[in-house]
Amino acid sequence: MELELSGIVIIVGAYGSGKTEVAINLAVHMHAKGTAVRLADLDLVNPYFRTREARHALNRLGIDVVLPPPQYMKADLPILTPEVAGMLRHPSGLVLLDVGGDDVGATVLAALADPMKGKAIQVLQVINPNRPYTDTVGGCLKIREAIEAKARMSITGIIGNANFMEDTTEQDILAGYAFSKKVSEAGNLPLMFITVPAALLTRLDKKDIHCPVLKMKRQLVPPWKQAEALDPSG
Repeated sequence: MELELSGIVIIVGAYGSGKTEVAINLAVHMHAKGTAVRLADLDLVNPYFRTREARHALNRLGIDVVLPPPQYMKADLPILTPEVAGMLRHPSGLVLLDVGGDDVGATVLAALADPMKGKAIQVLQVINPNRPYTDTVGGCLKIREAIEAKARMSITGIIGNANFMEDTTEQDILAGYAFSKKVSEAGNLPLMFITVPAALLTRLDKKDIHCPVLKMKRQLVPPWKQAEALDPSG
């Protein structure tokens, strides 16, 4: 199954769900398919693992990353630049918004109601059953409700991102897929895609996976580790 997205796509999720890694790799995947991609960093919660940390690698591929002004790059402030408002008022190709974790991070979306008025928008919730608070279906639904209340937007789809970082196995991916389907059914939302580490793609038996798969290469790593090289061919 092909992963196809366009218009304005907002990536939300619980803190630690891996939504920023998803946003980065999704941008690379869609760019490789020939889609014009703009990615805006609206993470006002996590001062460390943000889209902006991968901006140079993304820029080298030709992906436009919209960031706060340089003097505010390390600030945890609701900085909504005219460039962000402009890309929302006149979206083309794929406009990705990487939003901070939990309902606190989603608060920024309420401030974007005016530029997004009348636009076709998808709000996708990243879930990782291997993290606290989202290890049950009820926990995922509770996070969804909290995000929707603060964002004043409805979540429209689920992204399954089951992983233990470099310790992830094929069994973890398959168990995560089954869990994501349960969340999808319980919340009456489509499962848009799941993620799979690039190293596992050739080893994973995908015959029982009935949704698109996004290849993942880790970009947001501690200083003592090196990010994986992004593949311009997707």
